[in-house]
Amino acid sequence: MTKALILIVEDDPHIRLGLRESLAGVGYEVAECPDGRGALGQVKKLKPDLVLLDVMMPGASGYDVCRQLRAERIAVPVIFVTAKGQEIDRVLGLKLGADDYICKPFGVQELLARVEALLRRARGDGAAPAAMPAEIRFGRVRIQTAALRGTRADRPVELSARELKVLALLVGQAGNVVDRHRLLNEVWGKEYYGTTRTLDQVIVKLRRKLEDDPAHPRHILTVHGVGYRFEP
Repeated sequence: MTKALILIVEDDPHIRLGLRESLAGVGYEVAECPDGRGALGQVKKLKPDLVLLDVMMPGASGYDVCRQLRAERIAVPVIFVTAKGQEIDRVLGLKLGADDYICKPFGVQELLARVEALLRRARGDGAAPAAMPAEIRFGRVRIQTAALRGTRADRPVELSARELKVLALLVGQAGNVVDRHRLLNEVWGKEYYGTTRTLDQVIVKLRRKLEDDPAHPRHILTVHGVGYRFEP
């Protein structure tokens, strides 16, 4: 398979170097653009698989670049990489057509996980949700999915439709990390512009209902900075 090409649009040379080394270190091809003014031309010329786009740049901001890309119907996946972390900034970026948003400072593993997840969705790998199983079983938990209820250690449990979707997605990827943005996209939909706090609250409810010790979960685990992992 051809290596994915990532275009970094960032005016800070030190940040560009760090991003380049992190991405190249795991096998991606990397191209760079030092400002927003030349970004549109670079995208048209190089046809990257994904763009990492800074927001605060002289001349043309990342918002301007993203707006231009979508106005010209260029559907390249875009991740904003920025120090602007307020909810209103994230909402604006997503409404302009960005696919994801990561705030500085960030961990390298979080960045790589989001890049990989977005490339996977763009390729269509696993884009169609798996069919809902008739029953979900693990530990002392038995859930009849059509009924939205079941038992934990023979005690009745009832789930909301959204709680069930989150659980089923995690169970279907057992042993693997599922990043927060994939969960939001597949459960809440791509038009959802809220924060990941909503997802975290659903996870808390699932643990209360399904874990023997919600404060020390064995099955629904947090992977800090990335998302969640289910362990049978």
